[in-house]
Amino acid sequence: MAEWLVEAGIGETRAALVEDGHILEARIDRDDGHLRAGAICAARLTRKAGRAGRGEVTLEGGEVALLASVPACLTEGAPLTVEIVREAIPERGNPKLPLARATDEAPQAAPGLLEELGGRAAPAHGPDLLEQAGWSELLEQAETGLVPFSGGLLRIALTPAMTVIDVDGDLSPVELAIAGAGAAGGAIRRFNIGGSIGIDLPTLPDKRGRQAAAEAIDAALPQPFERTAVNGFGFLQIVRRRVRPSLLELVQADPARAAALALLRRLEREPLPGPDPISARPAVARLIAAHPDWTGELARRRGRAIRIEAA
Repeated sequence: MAEWLVEAGIGETRAALVEDGHILEARIDRDDGHLRAGAICAARLTRKAGRAGRGEVTLEGGEVALLASVPACLTEGAPLTVEIVREAIPERGNPKLPLARATDEAPQAAPGLLEELGGRAAPAHGPDLLEQAGWSELLEQAETGLVPFSGGLLRIALTPAMTVIDVDGDLSPVELAIAGAGAAGGAIRRFNIGGSIGIDLPTLPDKRGRQAAAEAIDAALPQPFERTAVNGFGFLQIVRRRVRPSLLELVQADPARAAALALLRRLEREPLPGPDPISARPAVARLIAAHPDWTGELARRRGRAIRIEAA
């Protein structure tokens, strides 16, 4: 039976839905002060019609968010309460602001991953349950966009318009399309990819083959989502609700941070006395040095300090 495992790490909280030793879904919540989906905040209307025709609000902390629909009774400068319904998306060259909606509810923080997802807390010591399920491999795939499957390889690319998944391999076109479609559906779920998604399968002139590929996606990717049929060129489009960045967007937007937090996770779990000092890429070492709270927490969890130096 699938179970959410939630790990409170240094600088981030991690969660994985694990079934039979494999990760079905994964989430990372960074401790960087970003506006989290579900948070209800006091705000002030800054513009009634700003970017993309939407209103803009400024929160008490100074953050700016888009407002999905501006109540007609409000004028610019008026106070209101909003709920964050989509977190900021770090698109390359065109980062998207958080999206909010007006609400009458009282301000409150968004629930943490353990509260939101349920499941159980994964211990920081003892058996590494996330790693046993493939956590490091998951992060590597999120960084490279390369996801192997039996008989082929997915190449996942982030574009301003959509996330594109190309299916390649050595199987026959029909076999590759069916296997690749199932693998693509699983990857969309595992990396929490939302918004518009394009999947490029092999060309399939046979309607039965196209239908079988579509059914493979339906079997691998739980609802809700909408999709087109597979056309004769092997392409289909999927649209899913987008609430937060996918793991690919999160990791690829700031590779140094992803590498730094992964290093801290490994060091936290290394048996004492462990290496001291240890080397890291200059960008990673600089980022860790700029966060003494990270190294302080690492020392507390390990029982002694450790130096992280630029290689």
